[in-house]
Amino acid sequence: MILRRTWNKKTLVTLATPGTRQTIASCRMCMVPRLMSTPILIRMPTRAPMPTEPKARRPVRAVRPEDLERGTPLYCVWEITLACDLGCRHCGSRAGKARPDELSTKECLEVVDQLAKLGIREVTLIGGEAYLREDWPQIAAEITRQGMVCSMTTGGRDLSAKRVEQAVESGIRIISVSLDGLQQTHDALRGRKGAFESALASARRIADSPIRLGVNTQINRLSLPELPALVDVLVELGINAWQLQLTVPMGRAADRPELLLQPYDLLEVFPLLAYLKATKLAPRGIGLYPGNNIGYFGPYEQMLRFRGEEGVHWSGCSAGKWSIGLEADGKIKGCPSLPTQHYTGANVRDLSIAETVATTPELKYLRERTVEDLWGYCRTCYYAAECKAGCSWTSHSLLGKTGNNPYCIHRAMDFERRGQRERVVKVEGASGKPFDTGRFEIVVEAMEERAPLELRTILGRSQEEVASLSGDAPSIWSLEHIRQALKRS
Repeated sequence: MILRRTWNKKTLVTLATPGTRQTIASCRMCMVPRLMSTPILIRMPTRAPMPTEPKARRPVRAVRPEDLERGTPLYCVWEITLACDLGCRHCGSRAGKARPDELSTKECLEVVDQLAKLGIREVTLIGGEAYLREDWPQIAAEITRQGMVCSMTTGGRDLSAKRVEQAVESGIRIISVSLDGLQQTHDALRGRKGAFESALASARRIADSPIRLGVNTQINRLSLPELPALVDVLVELGINAWQLQLTVPMGRAADRPELLLQPYDLLEVFPLLAYLKATKLAPRGIGLYPGNNIGYFGPYEQMLRFRGEEGVHWSGCSAGKWSIGLEADGKIKGCPSLPTQHYTGANVRDLSIAETVATTPELKYLRERTVEDLWGYCRTCYYAAECKAGCSWTSHSLLGKTGNNPYCIHRAMDFERRGQRERVVKVEGASGKPFDTGRFEIVVEAMEERAPLELRTILGRSQEEVASLSGDAPSIWSLEHIRQALKRS
């Protein structure tokens, strides 16, 4: 039961749940708990009380005032091999076998030199699985020697004690391990039985070393209700940072549309993330870093955006402007996730990285976009000039071009106020090549009537069930449900 009374242009909402009675303060359109407990799916106001936490560590790749004049990329994500020891059902690059013509060790060291001269401050090594390339410690050591921060993202299938020791010796400062849900869910998503336990073992080895431990998680229809339980696992691991991104229909994920969240599901995602940050992460000093496709603006921007309490907000896609991506065979893109076919500027074997960034239209286009390049809802949005349709990877993967992105909390809330919602529908399949995409269409339809706050669910699972799920549980889902969500179509 919800009782409402008005006070000073706010609403005091009394939540009556079994065995509890709490009063929270909220604005008229969005609500935040003063005391966070079940139920958790509650709206967050624009000026939310910030949780007390240690000052977040500023990444070396963060833009500084002097960078604005120079205007060249600061961060590089480098796929050094496409070889992989997992078979992830949502892998955008369809990793597995190495590319036929991957860069030699000599060529890689020349690339490191170019990155340093360009002014790159951090390089993240990825795959496939980066440690499957034999010379990865040599590449990492050269990145460190050239004065750049070297980090790594891994699935953690076989990040042995020896490999962690090699990472320490080569100067790697941060390793982020991928965890996409509880044991049964993670194993199914990652395509290997035992992947969850292997990833935990790798994470513990990292935590016991001088290297900072992070975790990255994809949010989709399987992982979302398991996030609170997963956070308990992350706390036990002693992580420093948790990075999140929405699963995007690229590569193998494009073959599995039932795995994807719908745009209106963001109405559940954002309150849940706000709850987790306020109650479980910030009090323990764990940084929450939403990826570039989790946004934009709206009542959650200040609380969820990195350094949001300092006034930092989303300011548009950084592809080709502050970041670049390299593929293992030398292709240069503005972002590692962008489709190869449409966004490769050149190959390092043919043109220097600096020249590619400065002169090729594939990299210049994204950083020079204006409102005139937007379309659909994003063209008319109040935030259009600043946001520029959010994440380019997400919009192109969905709709075949950038400039319109339905995965936006401001947009979802706007449609909700009108009694409508957007749904994406697959109309064309992907080709089966690395970084390929299908095509989806946006359908606008009437919003289903929403239940009272205390009865709302997270993808059909009750708030009580989600909040009480243990990190030791195999999954919130049955095996059959998981199979159906991962079914190719």
